[in-house]
This record gives sequence, C-alpha cells and structure tokens, in this order.
Amino acid sequence: MTGNTDVVVIGGGYAGVLAANRLTQRDDVTVTLINPRSTFVERVRLHQVVGGSHAAVVDYREVLGERVRLVVDTVTRIDAPGRSVTSSTGGAFGYDYLIYAAGSGSADPRVPGAAEFAYPIAVLEEAQRLRTVIDSAPATAAVTVVGAGSTGIETAAELAEQGRRVTLVCGGALGPYLHPRVRRSVAKRLAKLGVTVLDGPDTKVTAVTRDSVQLSGGRTLPSTVTIWTAGFGVPDLATRSGLSTDALGRLLTDETLTSVDDVRIVAAGDSAAPSDLPLRMSGQTARPLGAHAADTVLARIAGKQPAAIDVGVFGQCIGLGRRAATVQLASNDDTANRYSIGGRLAAGIKELACKRIVEELAHEARKPGSFTWGYKDDKRRQLVQAKRGETLTTC
Repeated sequence: MTGNTDVVVIGGGYAGVLAANRLTQRDDVTVTLINPRSTFVERVRLHQVVGGSHAAVVDYREVLGERVRLVVDTVTRIDAPGRSVTSSTGGAFGYDYLIYAAGSGSADPRVPGAAEFAYPIAVLEEAQRLRTVIDSAPATAAVTVVGAGSTGIETAAELAEQGRRVTLVCGGALGPYLHPRVRRSVAKRLAKLGVTVLDGPDTKVTAVTRDSVQLSGGRTLPSTVTIWTAGFGVPDLATRSGLSTDALGRLLTDETLTSVDDVRIVAAGDSAAPSDLPLRMSGQTARPLGAHAADTVLARIAGKQPAAIDVGVFGQCIGLGRRAATVQLASNDDTANRYSIGGRLAAGIKELACKRIVEELAHEARKPGSFTWGYKDDKRRQLVQAKRGETLTTC
C-alpha cells in the first residue's frame, strides 16, 4: 500500500489505547481514536471508585501518543462497504482500516426489578453514581453485592473494610474461577472483614425490590443498597452494523483478529471473539490483544501476512480491601491451579499491577512498538483446530 493510511480506532480503553499508540510506528499512518469520554478510565479500579479510595481516571495526555487524534464522541454505526463510521453527533469518519475495541459494560440482568433497583458498576458513570448512593446511605444500612466474580468480591471487601454491613450473594460458587484451595483463603479473608457470603445453588437472585433481594432458595434478604456485578455485556454496535458476532455480540474474527466479514476490520479486547473462542474479559488480555490488532493492521499495510494471536495469562489478582489481596496463579491457558500469593504482599502486587498498566500505555505512547507480553497459550492452536476440524488458516 502506498500513500497515507487512515486508521480509526473505536474505543479508548486498554485495548484501544494500546492499539492506537502502536500504530504510530509508521509515519504514513494517521490514527483517530473515537471514545465517549475525554479521560481514560482505569477500569480495574472501579471498585475503588465505589469505596472512595481512587478516582480511576487518567488524563489522555498521559497515555495517548501525540500523533493520535482523540475524538470525544460515540460511534453509532459502521459502514463496512463504504469504509466509514458515523457518530452520535452526526460526524462521519472514513478509514482504510478499522480497529474495533468497543469494550464491555454491564450485562442486562434479566431479573425482575434488577434494572430498576440494583446498581451496576461496570463503567465509570455507574460506579460514580453508586458512590453517591453509598455516601447517602446510613452507616448501618444493609448492602447486598450480587455476583461473586472478581468485581463482586473486590467491591464487597472494599465496602466491608469501611465498616459497611455487606452480604455477598454468589449465585453459585464464590469466585468460580478460583481453585478450591484459593477460594477457601478468600472466604476466610471476607469473613474477617465481616462479609456474609451466601453461596451454593439456592443463592441465585430471582427478584430485586427497592429494599430487598429474593433468592431461589426462598430466602428474602433486606437490602438498602443492592449492587449488581453479575456478568458483562458488550455494545451491540457490530451487530447493528451487520457484522458477524457471537451470541454475546462480540465481533467474530479469525486468529489474526481480522473480522470474518471484512479484511479491513480488526477487533481487540473484550469485544473480540477470535475463532468464536474469546479470551477472558480482562485488562490482562486487552493490552496484548490491542497490540496484536495494531500489528495485524501494520502487517497488512506492509503487504505481509499477519500472525495468529499468541496470548496467555498468569492468573488473576483480586483485591480484598486496601490491605490484602489474593493472586491466583494459573497455567497460560487460563486454568487456575492450587498456587496463590496472599495478604499484604499480594496487595502490593495488585497495586503495582494497576499502576504498571498505565505506565505501559504511556511508554507505548512515547515509544510505539515497545510493548511485549511474556505469557503464551501453547494449547490454543490445538483448540482452534479441534473446534474447526481443519488446519488453521488466516486471511
């Protein structure tokens, strides 16, 4: 390809920012990042927003390269044949390549009363709203956290550490990702903080009212403030734009993160479903996926064959208040094992990891192409081939 190449990046989260910065390795690439907010959100800290210990926002000037044009707007439609996107303000942006990093948010709870009376915290504005609600609630008010994934556990611990009366309703197992040994350790820490943990098959929420939560086992819990952390959803932008998606709405791609519909569209982060085998939604995988999406675009510009993704994980960090955490270790294919780090050491690791994410984005802005990742999933290629029943190929 000769001449200037215009790349539009939809979404300014971990994946989108990393991708946008990395694209500036080439002087002949013009990058436009479109994002609804004017500030970068440290999404891994949203439970701290609820607890009041962190604002979870960073000025984009700290993490975005100087050559990346930031447009504060919301993309409402992708015109793949016309290679353009339109925004909520009526703007139109043409592109040679599009990186779809629309991220994720709160899932539709589909439980009677949850949308009206429960407070989600998957995005910044939701967490800020909930913080106001918590501040106005009496100190003895019953707080119920629904969902016992990492967000639910972290939110429950954060509020309990402040003396709030918190019940964590799991709807199944506490920390379903965790190894049983690590789960027991987390349960002990939550108990020490005063969190009442309700787990097992009878703890699925069947209804939420203004002042209570009803469970499948027939129990009704008094709840002044109900917090909903169960599940994530993705924007329906790709679906509305006529692109192929999985059941959740993530853009279907091949292993190079290229859309199965259009070689000019590449996905990254939570909104990508490579080979219909998406990686776990997390900041841990968003950054390497963002880097890989940029590398795929840069390879195509250079007339080269893009590589298949090779992204593994180390496990999961879960904050348990400000003074403790657990680091669940895992195999690179995201299978949790019995090993973990806990206590104050883990809390330090967790805080260092949160800070390092921002530092990595800033470093990529200053020195595009510098970001690397050391965790590789050696089993993924076999899994993809087994699912397809054929030899893995790329576009």
